[in-house]
Amino acid sequence: MRKARVERKTKETRVRVEVDLDGTGKFAVRTGIDFFDHMLEQVAAKSLVDVKLEAECVDRFDEHHLVEDAGIALGQALSQALGDRNGINRYGFFVLPMDESLALCALDLSGRGKLAFEAGFPAKKVGDLSAEMVEHFFEALATNLGCTLQLRLLAGRNSHHIAEALFKSFGKALRMAVEPDARMRGVPSTKGRLREVKT
Repeated sequence: MRKARVERKTKETRVRVEVDLDGTGKFAVRTGIDFFDHMLEQVAAKSLVDVKLEAECVDRFDEHHLVEDAGIALGQALSQALGDRNGINRYGFFVLPMDESLALCALDLSGRGKLAFEAGFPAKKVGDLSAEMVEHFFEALATNLGCTLQLRLLAGRNSHHIAEALFKSFGKALRMAVEPDARMRGVPSTKGRLREVKT
């Protein structure tokens, strides 16, 4: 059963996440930021990972910490669900078009958290989400999932389309990476293990 549940509580936020890697892409997301909810729903739908995520601020609304802590908790949940990462593809990649936008995502579930992000947004806000929070979310996610994550915007003029292409391409790449490989016995590494991120 490749499932996990994580609760993260700080003085600033409370986040609860449940994931099922072998799901059908069902989602129930509530963060108080509509566009962010929409993007997380796209990740679930495109990865076929079932995701339940609730996030709220404790005293006053703080977009920065809410988005960051959602990324931390989701990354931790995915890492826990992967366990020792035996028998998975490990690598995933996808090039995804969204109207005039084109995004590339490549990831390696290596156990080493690293983000390389090359994308810009014409607008400072995408719906009710600050555009700079997109990179911040993926940084928190990659660090806590323990994956090397490369995200590139190859083309795009509309900030909504750019963000959606990035999130959807990540979802599709994640689906490929977490899928079991029937021919792979043990950990997909010549080292014999993939370092797990402590959660």
